[in-house]
Amino acid sequence: MTDDLLYEVRDGAAWVTLNRPDALNAMNQNILDGYARVLDRAEGDPEVKAIVFTGTGRAFSAGADLKYVLSFMGEGDPVKVRTFMKQAYASFARVGECEKPTIAAVNGITAAGGMELLLACDLVIAAESVKIGDGHINFGMLPGGGSSIRLPRKIGETRARYLLMTGELLPVTEIADWGLVNEIVPDDQLIARTEALVARLTSKSPLAMRQMKHMIDQGLDMPLDRALQSEMHVWEAYGQSHDVVEGLTAFTEKRAPDYKGR
Repeated sequence: MTDDLLYEVRDGAAWVTLNRPDALNAMNQNILDGYARVLDRAEGDPEVKAIVFTGTGRAFSAGADLKYVLSFMGEGDPVKVRTFMKQAYASFARVGECEKPTIAAVNGITAAGGMELLLACDLVIAAESVKIGDGHINFGMLPGGGSSIRLPRKIGETRARYLLMTGELLPVTEIADWGLVNEIVPDDQLIARTEALVARLTSKSPLAMRQMKHMIDQGLDMPLDRALQSEMHVWEAYGQSHDVVEGLTAFTEKRAPDYKGR
C-alpha cells in the first residue's frame, strides 16, 4: 500500500486507514487505486475475517481531492472525465461487493466520497463529533460513487433529497435516527468500540457471514416472493456445510465453536 492508504492486520481484521490528514483525507489517485488492492489482499488472507475503514486526523474523508479533479475536468477531456467516474464507481462498488464484513469507523468530517465509502460498508460506528453530508452540490458536482442511489435506499427519499440538494453537513447526533449509522460513541471510544464489534463478527462462521451478506444484498433487489425463495435455496446449500454442524454441536456441548469457513 501507499502512505496515503495504510493497511494493518490485527486481531482478525484488516484496518484500512485513509492517511492524508492535512487534506482531510481527500481521495486522490493513490487512494482510489488502493481500494481494490486492499480488498483483494484482505479477501485473500484467511486470517482476515472483517475489514475496517477509518481515517487519520479530523476527517474520515471530505471526498475527492478537488484539485486533482480540476486538473483534468478543466481540460474538458471527456475520456479523462469518463475514466475518473468509472474509477470512482468501481472503487465504492468493490467495497460494497466485498465478501467479508466491512465496518466504517467514522472519526470526523464525512462528505461526498467519504459518505459514499460509508454507504458502501455493512456497518457504521461514528464518533459523536462527526458531521456527515453529501456535499457534491457545493462544488457544482454530482455524485459518482453511489450516494444518489444508496442514500435514498438507506435513509428514505425525503431525507436523502435534503442532504443531496442542500450539501449541508449535519452533526451525526442530529441524524442518529435516520438509519445512516449503527452506533454513535464518544470520540475517545471509537477504536475500542470498533475493536469490540470486530471481535464479535470474527467469532462467527465466515461462511455464514458471507452467505448472510449475499442474502441481504440479493434480497433487496428482488420481489418479496423471489427473495424468500432465494433465502431457502441458500439455506439448503449451507445446511450441508461443516460450519452449521459445528455451530449446533458447539451449542449442545457448551463450548466455543471452531468454524472452518466451509
